[in-house]
Amino acid sequence: MENEKPEIVVEKIKLHPKNPNRFGYNFEQLIKISPELKDFFSFNEYNVQVFDFSNPNAIKLLNKSLLIAYYEIEYWDIPENNLCPPIPGRADYIYNIGDLLALSNAGIVPEGENVQGLDIGIGANCVYPIIGNAVFGWSFVGTDSDEKAIQNCKKIIEGNSKLIDAISLQLQINSRHIFKNIILPEDRFAFTMCNPPFHSSKEEATISNIRKISNLQNTRIDKPILNFGGQNAELWCEGGEIGFITQMIYESAKYPLQVLWFTTLVSKKDNLKSIYKTLNKVDVVAIKTFEMAQGQKKSRIVAWTFLSEAQQKAWKFE
Repeated sequence: MENEKPEIVVEKIKLHPKNPNRFGYNFEQLIKISPELKDFFSFNEYNVQVFDFSNPNAIKLLNKSLLIAYYEIEYWDIPENNLCPPIPGRADYIYNIGDLLALSNAGIVPEGENVQGLDIGIGANCVYPIIGNAVFGWSFVGTDSDEKAIQNCKKIIEGNSKLIDAISLQLQINSRHIFKNIILPEDRFAFTMCNPPFHSSKEEATISNIRKISNLQNTRIDKPILNFGGQNAELWCEGGEIGFITQMIYESAKYPLQVLWFTTLVSKKDNLKSIYKTLNKVDVVAIKTFEMAQGQKKSRIVAWTFLSEAQQKAWKFE
C-alpha cells in the first residue's frame, strides 16, 4: 500500500564477524610494528599487564599500528587536538555498509573503485575511507567544514600512494548544510556515512570528556584531555546529535535518486524514535538499523533509502 510505513529492521549486536579485532587486540603483533607500544603497559594490583587506554598518546599509537597492520597504511598522523577514533568500531561501520550494499547485489558485497561512498565529516583522521578502500577497494569523497581537518587528510592521502586516486576531499563552506553543494547533479553514491557530533554544546562535550577519562583512569580529573576531546565541530553542534541527523534526513530527501543508501551512526538510543518519525515524514522506502558494540560502548547505524526495491536491485555498481 502506498501509505504503508517502511519496516524497521534491526540486525547485529557485536563486532562484525569479518572485523579483524573482534576477539580483541593482538598486542604481540602490534608491538612488532610499533615497539613504542611497550611503554604504555604496566602491571595492575593483580600483577596483570594492562595497556593504558586512558593515555591519548597510547591510543594514537595504537590506532596507527592497527592501520598499518590491517589496512595497508604507510603514513598516518593527526594533530594533537583532533578526535582519535577507535579503529575496530570504525571498521565495523564499513563492514555493515558492505552487508547493506550486498542486499542490492545478489548477496555479494560489491567491491572496486566504482563503488563510491560519501563520508560526511571526515575529520582529520580520514579513517573511514582508509578502511573502506583497504577492505573493499571502494573510492570516497570526504567532506568537512573544518579546513584544517581537510588539509591533514590531504597529508595522509599524499603519504599513501594507493589512496591518491581513491579519496577526494571537499570543503563544506557552509557548516549549516550537509549535502548541499556536496552532492552535485552528476553524482551517484552507493552510500553516505556520518559520525555526527554527539553533544549540543562545548560544555556538555567537556563534561563527557572528563567523565570518560575519570572512568578509564579510575580516578577523578578536573580538566579534559586533548586528543580524547576532539575539535568543536567533531563533538558538538547546535541541537546536538538529534539536530544534526534531523537536518541530514531533510536534506537527503532532495537527492532521492542519487544515493542508494543514506546512513549515519546514532550514539544515543533515545534518539531513535525521533529519527524514525522524521524518516517517515520524508517518505523513505526502507529503514534498516544495525546494532553495534565495542567493549562497553554501544551504538547503531541507521540507514534509509528513497529507492523502491526494484530500483535498489537495479543499482549498478560497475
